[in-house]
Amino acid sequence: MDAMERFFVFLTAERQASPHTTASYRRSLEAFRGWMGDRFEGWHACSADVFREWLFVLLKEELAASSIRQRFAALRCFYGFLMKREGLGVNPLAEVALPKAGKPLPVFLNVEQMLGLLEVPFKVKLDKRMPVWLPFRDAAILELFYSCGLRLSELAALDAGAFRGDVECLRIKGKGRKVRLVPVGRAAVKAVREYVEMAGLPEDGPLFISRLRRRMTGRSIEQMLDKYLRFSDVPFHISPHKLRHSFATHLLEAGADLRAVQELLGHASLSTTQVYMHVTRARLKEVYEAAHPRA
Repeated sequence: MDAMERFFVFLTAERQASPHTTASYRRSLEAFRGWMGDRFEGWHACSADVFREWLFVLLKEELAASSIRQRFAALRCFYGFLMKREGLGVNPLAEVALPKAGKPLPVFLNVEQMLGLLEVPFKVKLDKRMPVWLPFRDAAILELFYSCGLRLSELAALDAGAFRGDVECLRIKGKGRKVRLVPVGRAAVKAVREYVEMAGLPEDGPLFISRLRRRMTGRSIEQMLDKYLRFSDVPFHISPHKLRHSFATHLLEAGADLRAVQELLGHASLSTTQVYMHVTRARLKEVYEAAHPRA
């Protein structure tokens, strides 16, 4: 097992990194090694100048600053591992300055757009080959996204047993295997229970299933959302994560405490949640400038 593979064992077993993080780090390291080609003589032989050269190549390709920083974050984490565990004396990345990452504001739906999207599954004509419970499933998915602000992976991992008995909160295992409790709105509970009853789901199985009765993947949920967006009044493309943005923004606009929203989203740092405050302040400024006679 080479140093890179030992690093990924370390990430998974000791750092308890998510599969998404591990896969992202692997792509970054393999991208650099692939770019090096025949010049690659081992990780210990790579110099700061080599990494600066790769940085220049990425900048010439007009890769976003955030993507460049993500690739170098993987490399820096790997070289930190090499120094602590593999006897490397000098970290060549310590001398490499990266472009500053901008902080784009989250894209989100306004309340009217969100409520309209929640109704779309029952407005689209159902293909006769599809099970009759399918629109109820899709409506339940959208309701849960908006009610709980779940990540796509968190929603896809839910089991039907989570909705047995009186349900006020869901126990969600998020990033870094951290567990949090998330309240569930009455509309979402009602939508899920209607779907569960119509689909005849056992409690010990997945909550959201395909027409072949297998657990839905994240990609299939994304495709479902894409389909309904075409029938909605939403004027731009959104991903499931944008529904999470909408959940957080609407809570803050209604006066929710920032730290409470941090807990609901499962953010490890308050600074991650604070980006939504910029959104709400921007909206307030727009309203002020449009309405105040001396703005």
